[in-house]
Amino acid sequence: MHMNKISPKPPPAARPPGRRPRRRWLAAVSLAACLAAAYPAAAAADSTATAAGTTQVDCAPPGVKAPPCYSPRAYQVAYGVAPLLSRGIDGRGETVAMPELAQTPASHGATDIRKDLAAFDSKFGLPRARLHVVTAIAKSPTPYLANGEELGDAEMVHAFAPGAPLDIILVPADAISSPANFAAAITKAIRESAALHAAVLSISASVGEHFLTSAEAARMHAALEQARKQHVTILGSSGDGGAISSHPGGPPVEVNMPASDPLVLGVGGTVLDASPGGTYLGEMAWNDNTEASGGGYSSLFGRPPYQDGLARARATRGVPDVAANAAPSTAMAIEYGDGELRAATGTSSSTPLWAGVIALADQEAGQPLGFVNPAIYAIARSPDYHQAFHDVVTGDNSVIWPTGVFTGYTAGLGWDPVTGWGSPDAQYLVPLLAHAARSGALHELTCGMLGLVL
Repeated sequence: MHMNKISPKPPPAARPPGRRPRRRWLAAVSLAACLAAAYPAAAAADSTATAAGTTQVDCAPPGVKAPPCYSPRAYQVAYGVAPLLSRGIDGRGETVAMPELAQTPASHGATDIRKDLAAFDSKFGLPRARLHVVTAIAKSPTPYLANGEELGDAEMVHAFAPGAPLDIILVPADAISSPANFAAAITKAIRESAALHAAVLSISASVGEHFLTSAEAARMHAALEQARKQHVTILGSSGDGGAISSHPGGPPVEVNMPASDPLVLGVGGTVLDASPGGTYLGEMAWNDNTEASGGGYSSLFGRPPYQDGLARARATRGVPDVAANAAPSTAMAIEYGDGELRAATGTSSSTPLWAGVIALADQEAGQPLGFVNPAIYAIARSPDYHQAFHDVVTGDNSVIWPTGVFTGYTAGLGWDPVTGWGSPDAQYLVPLLAHAARSGALHELTCGMLGLVL
C-alpha cells in the first residue's frame, strides 16, 4: 500500500544550503567506476559472483538511461542472507502478511500478482512463492489483481525469505483517501494478521501522527497489543518524507504511525554501497532532497524502556529502529506486469526486506519472535553490534517543501533518528535473535522492558 505517497509533491522551490541537487544515476555510475579501482578484491570477487548469476540487471523505465538494479541474489549477499539460505534457513513455515489495496480491472497499472511472482521466480532462480490472498476486509471480487506496491512488497519478502508463505491482506481501495480511512484499514489489517496466526506483518504505509485523532491512535495501539500477545512481529515503514509526514504529506516536523508506536519495529531508509555481485561496502542515510528516510521523535508515545540510556534518546519514542536500502539508484529489481523490471524504492522496500529477515529468525528459533524490539536493542547494545548490524553514520533527513527547508536529524554512531541501529548483517543477527528466543531471553526482555506480566 503506497500510502507514503498519497499525492505527488510539488516541485521543490529551494534546496538546503550547501547541498547540491542529486544526480542519482550519474553518481551511481561514477561510484561504480571508483569502486572498481579502489576495491580490486571486491571487483575480483564480483567476477566470480557474476558467473553465479548475481549480475546487475536493467530496470530503467523505457527510454531512460539509468544504472542497473541489483539482483535479489546480490541483495542476499549484501545483507548477509545468502549464508543462511545455503543452510536451509529460508523462512519456511513462517507466514509473512502484508496489507495491500484491493484493485479492480479499471485500476491503473493493475496486474496479476500470480503471473508476476512466477516471472520473478523464473528470472532469478527462486522457488515458487506460496501466495494466499485474504479478502475478509475488502471483499474483493478480483483478489489477484495487484499494483506495483503490492508486487514490490511480496517480491522483496520472497527474495529474502523464499520459503515463507505470503499472506496478502486486502483492504479497501479508499484506505488512502483520508487519514481516518487509513487508520481504520491498518487497524483491521493488524487484527486480521493476528487472526491468521501470521508470524510477521509488514506495513509499507504511514501517516503523520498529527493527522490521527487520539481515538484512532488508541484503537491502532490496542490492535498492536493484541498482535503482540499472539506473538506477531509488526514492522512499519518510517515514511519517505524525511523529517515531515509522508501522508498526506508536508509539515510539521513529525514522525509517522504506525512506525512510531513502541510495539512496532520502525524501518528507515539508506543508500546501499555494494559491488555488482553484492559485496557490502557501506551505507549512508537515504535523502533525495524532497524525499528521505522518515525519522525523529513521537508526539504521541513516551520513550519506551528499550530506548532508555541511548545517547540520542529523548523523552518520547525515537524512530526508526533499523533501516535498509530505500534509494532508487541502488535498488533491488522487482518484476512488474508489463514484463519489465522496476526498482524497489522507498521505505516501503526496506520494510518488507526486514520482514523477510525476521521470518528467517523465526524459522531458526523454531518459534515466532513476536515483539522483537527489546531483543534488537539488547543485541545492538552488546559487543555483537558491529557484526549483527551495519552502523550508518553519515547523512541526514532534512527535506525541501515549497514553504521552505525542514531541518531534520543526522545519522551518527549507534542509534540515530534517521537510520536507527542501521541495516542487518543477517548471517550474524538471525542466530542472535533466534538464541534470544530459544533461551527465553526474548520473553524476559519483553516483560522487563514493557513492565508486563504475560
